[in-house]
Amino acid sequence: METSWLYGLLSLFVLALAFKFSSQGKRKLPPSPAPALPLLGHLHHLKLPLHLTYHNLSKKLGPIFSLRFGTRLMVVVSSPAIVEECFTKNDIVLANRPRFIIAKYIGYNYTSLVASPYGEYWRNLRRLTTIEIFSTARLNKFQSIRHDEVRLMLKKLYKTSYQDFTRVELRPRFAELTFNNIMRMVAGKRYFGEDEENEEAKQFRELTDEVFKLGGVSNPADFFPVFRWIDYKGLEKSLARFGAEMDAFLQRLIDEHRRDKGGNTMIDHLLSLQESEPEYYTDVIIKGIIMTFRLFPAAPLLVPHEASADCKLGEYDIPRGTILQVNAWAIHRDPTVWDDPTSFHPERFEAAGEVGPTKLLPFGMGRRSCPGNGLANRVVGLTLASLIQCFEWQRTDDAFVDMTEGKGISRPKTPLGARCKARNVLEKALTQPA
Repeated sequence: METSWLYGLLSLFVLALAFKFSSQGKRKLPPSPAPALPLLGHLHHLKLPLHLTYHNLSKKLGPIFSLRFGTRLMVVVSSPAIVEECFTKNDIVLANRPRFIIAKYIGYNYTSLVASPYGEYWRNLRRLTTIEIFSTARLNKFQSIRHDEVRLMLKKLYKTSYQDFTRVELRPRFAELTFNNIMRMVAGKRYFGEDEENEEAKQFRELTDEVFKLGGVSNPADFFPVFRWIDYKGLEKSLARFGAEMDAFLQRLIDEHRRDKGGNTMIDHLLSLQESEPEYYTDVIIKGIIMTFRLFPAAPLLVPHEASADCKLGEYDIPRGTILQVNAWAIHRDPTVWDDPTSFHPERFEAAGEVGPTKLLPFGMGRRSCPGNGLANRVVGLTLASLIQCFEWQRTDDAFVDMTEGKGISRPKTPLGARCKARNVLEKALTQPA
């Protein structure tokens, strides 16, 4: 009985695929690699890391190509000219997000800023985020937090390097700096560092680790609906459990700030807006904003888009429902776009106007570009300038720095080790009042 039921599901799945393929037969789709297997499509072509696989395919197929996975068509773009066409001429059509299962559980049923479909609701959410959270005035109010966290990082490095060059591992330092910056702005609390060992901080760190693990795993059910019936590897169950735990954690933060009024955090500000418009600024909206704020780092592949209607990119037809993936990693290393792209030449950015938004895409482009670019630039600029001004730096040995990418959403360099020695200016700076 169960076998017959499964065969019936597979038959319906095959018929749906056949209908989908036949209905798109007359369209001129972007080129795709051969062969495409029945049901699986081009799944066998994929190897990790994906951005390198896409880059290698673009060398053979061109700057725009298509892949089919189960019932879904994906188009991958790695050309500034086509990116411009995507997010200017087709910006509204491509302003949707695919409804991946992960966003149901950690994106509050597709209502967060990143996951919600384009429309009036999303525009209001974007306006709220841009004006009330990431405005210049709002970011300037949190300037002291950024300075304080950078100062704490410099002080910790100074303790081990004030006499001579010492090897340091920078990745955990940067993670601590980033998350403490964010959570002090959001909730007024530090959760990372050896001094933060309370139960709440421990739980937050565990949730943060888990969300990056879950976010780095592709769910086959997003492309092969039959897998959702069997919950492949228990992924959806894990997402549901995690979503409930994170929701409870964030709700406790909101309730705490609702009781203790008078703070100057983002939660306090959003709760003040809730008092005037409770039907709009609900707790779910506030929790969705917090999740967006802390979950999406810079990555080699931009957050996927989805076509809400048929459109064209160059000479190719892009059917409604197509997933669009921009390979920012490939564009940033394209020798036709950048001279000597893998070398460190900061002077390339000195000429105003030469680096357009389609060439440099760390925050995306168009309507759904990252609204947090102002905050990111402030933190990165202050951190990098402080490290250069306050320390001398050396490689850990005579070999060139290994730039092999690590695992995870943002492909971090791992380990990120260097040798540093504090300059005299740092001791003077640390003895002055903050």
